[in-house]
Amino acid sequence: MNKDSAWYAIFVKTGEENLVKERLDYRFGGNPVVMIPKKIIKERKNGKWTRRVKNLFPGYIFIHGVLDAATYKKLWQVPGLYKLLCTDREPVQIPEYEIEVFSHLFDKEDTIQESDIFMEGDQVTIVSGPLTALKGRIIKIDKRKGRARVMLDFLGEGRVIDLGVNILQSL
Repeated sequence: MNKDSAWYAIFVKTGEENLVKERLDYRFGGNPVVMIPKKIIKERKNGKWTRRVKNLFPGYIFIHGVLDAATYKKLWQVPGLYKLLCTDREPVQIPEYEIEVFSHLFDKEDTIQESDIFMEGDQVTIVSGPLTALKGRIIKIDKRKGRARVMLDFLGEGRVIDLGVNILQSL
């Protein structure tokens, strides 16, 4: 990528993130790179546990590339795109150190997989998975739902997100 390239957040219609990503990929041919961060969560429906892939930030997609005047103008021709995250009419570049934290969590499909944890009393030990990089940022473990609440810094604010965990039983 070009040294002038950066990450940007785009607000889109919730539920149409994949459709907007397809439109952006078609219109731009893969440059800028479009990413929709996802997570795997366990959900109970009709008494059965299933794993679902959900968007990490519903209503947002991220692009990485050079945002010049021509690209900026072309973005607005894509249906379903509401606005680019801006301050004082300037697009907000997502700081590289924040992107680096997320890059350790994602697999090749931009999805955060479940982590395996072991709990003994209030003590949590992360055995494997993406949460190994975030041990000190776990706020709460919900044993019933199989989720961990994690605090992440994103765009200058602390954000709490739920990530899937598998709670291992002792032998």
